[in-house]
Amino acid sequence: MRNTIIRWSFFFIGLAVLGLGIAMTIKGKAFGIGPWDVFHYGLYKQFGLTIGTWSIITGFILLGFTSLYTKTYPKLGAFLNMLLLGMFIDLFLYVLPSPESLVVQGIVYVVGVIVLGYGIGLYVTSGLGAGPRDGIMLLIVEKTGWRIDWVRNGIEVVVLLLGWALGGPVGVGSIVIAFMLGNILRFSIPQCKTMLSAMLTYQHPTSPKESSY
Repeated sequence: MRNTIIRWSFFFIGLAVLGLGIAMTIKGKAFGIGPWDVFHYGLYKQFGLTIGTWSIITGFILLGFTSLYTKTYPKLGAFLNMLLLGMFIDLFLYVLPSPESLVVQGIVYVVGVIVLGYGIGLYVTSGLGAGPRDGIMLLIVEKTGWRIDWVRNGIEVVVLLLGWALGGPVGVGSIVIAFMLGNILRFSIPQCKTMLSAMLTYQHPTSPKESSY
């Protein structure tokens, strides 16, 4: 029971952190937003709805594709990821203030990239179902044996081009996140795995009375 609670805590906190990181990069949009968000923004610009809603719709399509390819049913966590991430994105976009100066936007953007990288690390480590986008990434890594940062960067570049074609805002920050995020994941995922393992194996010290027996 305790281990289950810890894993689900990693999952939900990870999604919240990821949603916060994405919202922060969008708030620093003067530099261009992240590839997936360029894509979602382009869809929003062309067809309306919200960025978070398009995140959910895109996630649903990717989740269905992965399930068909692997011939397995997606985990409950994958469905929750698809729904909650879009909700967290819209929530944080609503509550976070918009920085006015270019310098502050730049700082918010860079910090946001790091935050979302660790958000991915937290929820992926929980093992309760990778999100649709990360599920595709992990599937490619598993089938090809390629480095995770190479695969992540490749996906980000393709999505960036699609978003740009739809009219999404592309800038130097979009290129930075496309190549920076994969490198962050090389550190965040192992670190989060170590933290989860330590919490799962931690035993409360026995009291003096218990130890005397």
